[in-house]
Amino acid sequence: MGITMLRFTPIYGGLLAILVVFLAYRVTTFRQKEKMGSSYGDMSEGLQLAIRAHANALENIPLALLLMLMLETNHLTPWLLNTLAVSFVIARIMHAWGLSKSSGVTFGRFWGTAITFLVMLAMAALNIIIIVTR
Repeated sequence: MGITMLRFTPIYGGLLAILVVFLAYRVTTFRQKEKMGSSYGDMSEGLQLAIRAHANALENIPLALLLMLMLETNHLTPWLLNTLAVSFVIARIMHAWGLSKSSGVTFGRFWGTAITFLVMLAMAALNIIIIVTR
């Protein structure tokens, strides 16, 4: 069995890493502006939302990248892998944007969450199907 050259997961991993760094930067700028260290005392809603947007990205992105990596190494059709990956990246951007606007239901937060979950479930199912049907 030869070495598999990854063509897609590194690109999406890089894009998602940029999103995580941007969300972390937002938390840092809010903390500096509000002179808030690492305590969770009396913080603004904006800082709370920035922290949640960053944390939520970190809760979902690693598992999705792992699922994506497994699909790529198991030679999932490139168009399907890319469709899932692009959908996931868009979903994470939508979610971060929506959650940054309000702690309530927003278009971006609702659809970002829904698409994130659907893509992750699809990737999980495809990984199982690929192995079971070999």
